[in-house]
Amino acid sequence: MTPHMLPQTEMLRDESEGLDLRPDAEVLRLLLDAQKAALNGLDACLQDISRGAALMAETIRTGGRLYYAAAGSSGLMGLADGAEIPGTFGLSPESIAICMAGGIPTGAEMPGHTEDDTRTAEIAAADLRPTDTVIAISASGTTPYPLTFAGIARSRGAKTICIANNADALLFEHADCAICLNTPPEVIAGSTRLGAATAQKAALNMLSTLMGVRLGHVHDGMMVNVVADNAKLRQRAEGIIRNITGATPQHAADALNRAEGNLKLAVLLAAGAATPAQASELLTASGGHLRPALDQI
Repeated sequence: MTPHMLPQTEMLRDESEGLDLRPDAEVLRLLLDAQKAALNGLDACLQDISRGAALMAETIRTGGRLYYAAAGSSGLMGLADGAEIPGTFGLSPESIAICMAGGIPTGAEMPGHTEDDTRTAEIAAADLRPTDTVIAISASGTTPYPLTFAGIARSRGAKTICIANNADALLFEHADCAICLNTPPEVIAGSTRLGAATAQKAALNMLSTLMGVRLGHVHDGMMVNVVADNAKLRQRAEGIIRNITGATPQHAADALNRAEGNLKLAVLLAAGAATPAQASELLTASGGHLRPALDQI
């Protein structure tokens, strides 16, 4: 294959010539500048990311599951995003499925050949339903594992959000929502764990965070559906109650106890709801959004 026919993620970067001969500071500056340039590619994707977040929010509202499907460093980006959603936004862990070629690594070994294993993708996609959404990620857009997963999703009537770093990615043929991250060639050609993965992680952060906002789990930049399952998060939850309602520290702690750790209910109790049952009714009537529920107190 001639150089001009290579996908952008495999091209040599002109600035990398003589990279191994340069001082540390120059190498690090080039790496940092390349990460920043990769993030600039997201400017053109905001509308597509908005559409993707809407699909994800609707999936959760209707009881579906979000499937992250990818291989290699793209799989690690999906894992990093998906595994944090339940704790950050209080979603059930059962509503998130992490499907990574070769399985989720438990050590430093992550064999490259697993990305070609379409059979395991077929097995992992076996339970897909029309109410589900698949987030398929591939820097090249040709990786067999997510490509197969996305194709099965479309055949089952599930929604697909396809993220790739090449404009002509095959993956986009299966997309309900295509997000093309136009990242420049890597400092080390083909090492998409660098700029491409940085852009993927940022896009995934934006997708899942906007989903959380639209589900009503963010209030004035605070995680009001956080699962307070350790001392730090319990302290954060009590601080959120105080910030929203003006409650004293003791009142905030008492409200969180009365709500059995449910932060939204605790906020409503601290704001004046008489009982947890009344707070729950207000929250149900507002579709889980705290602000309109507070307006009813």
